[in-house]
Amino acid sequence: MNFIESKANVMMGKPVIAGTRISVECILERLAAGETIEQIVAEHPRLTREAVLAAVEFAARALRADVVYPVAGNAA
Repeated sequence: MNFIESKANVMMGKPVIAGTRISVECILERLAAGETIEQIVAEHPRLTREAVLAAVEFAARALRADVVYPVAGNAA
């Protein structure tokens, strides 16, 4: 199943969990803030553990691109 989709008319084209307005970005921010997958799923009944993991996998694949990401505080 394809859990991630991007449509121009949904969340300005940001990648979201298919059929929702829950963005990959939102899921990553919540995980980074210390929430567990179980907590996120409990607050969003349309999500599944597999969908949250698909969001993490999507982000990992996106970061594999040959792009330099500036990090605040690092001098060149």
